[in-house]
Amino acid sequence: MKKQIRGKLVLGILLLLGLTACGGEEGSNGVIVNPPVTGPVPEMSIDACFVMTTSLGEVGLGIDSRHTPQSAANFIGYVNDGFYDGTLIHRVIHNFIIQGGGFTSGMVPKPGKAPIKNEASVGFSNLRGTLAMARARQSDSATSQFFINTLDNPQLDYSASSEGYAVFGRVLSGMEVVDQIGIVATNRVGEYADVPLEEIVIERITPSECPVLEE
Repeated sequence: MKKQIRGKLVLGILLLLGLTACGGEEGSNGVIVNPPVTGPVPEMSIDACFVMTTSLGEVGLGIDSRHTPQSAANFIGYVNDGFYDGTLIHRVIHNFIIQGGGFTSGMVPKPGKAPIKNEASVGFSNLRGTLAMARARQSDSATSQFFINTLDNPQLDYSASSEGYAVFGRVLSGMEVVDQIGIVATNRVGEYADVPLEEIVIERITPSECPVLEE
């Protein structure tokens, strides 16, 4: 079973995000070497909160605009524009991630704005329940799409050999909804893999009051 899960994780990474090491300097062995994260990894600071209402339930999201300002501003901008209303959770890879924010019904792509800088080097880890920017192979290519990690996925973190995927927030409530989405049946739709058989709609994402978090 462990081998099967590991196999799914590797396949999921390749299908979902096309992991490559872009940028940085090439070492003597041909491996890309990124500069190390300087100083200790900061503690995530939740300073803006939202409710993502899906066709399967509500998920509370908190984001960190202090340490990941570009990712946070990007997400808030899309929310304020109503961009996410009616988009899909269009990709589900069991024991890995759920991804949304870029397609409407029928898997019709919804073009986003200009791409943003990858802030993965801040050092936040892709742990279960964290919210991160999806991107193409190029490091600074994220636009509207985001994903939620359903397991700990440290292989998606910034490292010496990978530009990583920028975590900029986390699930504050409704992780059971995320888990429910994470086990739905999927298939291929045209060129797209891991598409839920029954569409899961992000009905809206709206700002909300942040809960008082225990120290």
